[in-house]
Amino acid sequence: MKYALSAAILTLASPAFAQHPAHGAAGQPSASAAGPIKAAGVVKSVNPKAGTVKIHHAPIPALKWPAMIMDFKAPPSVIAAARVGRSVTFTLNATGDQVTSLQ
Repeated sequence: MKYALSAAILTLASPAFAQHPAHGAAGQPSASAAGPIKAAGVVKSVNPKAGTVKIHHAPIPALKWPAMIMDFKAPPSVIAAARVGRSVTFTLNATGDQVTSLQ
């Protein structure tokens, strides 16, 4: 009886601990799109040493992502162009893990 009750409680509590797939440890995308993906957002931080840019982006329907703040890998040209606080449109690669251009 105790086991059944514990299992029921854990089953009901599990959704409370669930995270959006993109919030995983590595920030992996939940889906893969057919090609480059356009998105919009605001640059929150730039880390040239790590080669990343943190963007608070609007929902990205092509990846089925809601609006959120994420760190993306980025080439040196994107890192150099990124300015904290700037509203941007950007292009992601097909898997959504790297910003390939920033406008």
